[in-house]
Amino acid sequence: MAAAEITQTFACTNEQFFKILVDYESYPEFLTEVKGCKILKTDGNKKLVEFNVSVIKTFFYRLWLTEEAPKRIHWKLESGDLFKTSDGSWDLTEKDGKTIATYKVDASFKIFVPGPMTRTLVSVSLPNMMSNYQKRVKELYG
Repeated sequence: MAAAEITQTFACTNEQFFKILVDYESYPEFLTEVKGCKILKTDGNKKLVEFNVSVIKTFFYRLWLTEEAPKRIHWKLESGDLFKTSDGSWDLTEKDGKTIATYKVDASFKIFVPGPMTRTLVSVSLPNMMSNYQKRVKELYG
């Protein structure tokens, strides 16, 4: 299992940050490891989204994302070629017109991934991902 959590403050409202988070099909424009992202099915506030990602190798996975605007998104793995499980969430709170976003993920792999490699992936990938979200906020909301 690989578990990670990171919290950052973004210079936008919860509503603005939530819009960025649920614009899944735009992820390849600003998240460098995401090569493709497509909504396959919508069922109320749940969406089945397929991600094609390249981190060391290229892989895909499908998540059921439950959107609770504008405060929370949580997910559960539906299928994929690398992950056995993947559960996670974005939790958003607003303070002084800024969003405090906490990202949590807990995943296990179908293949053996050595602990040090998992920790490296998480320690490099999460800060890079958050940095890319910071850039997206600046690009859209100045």
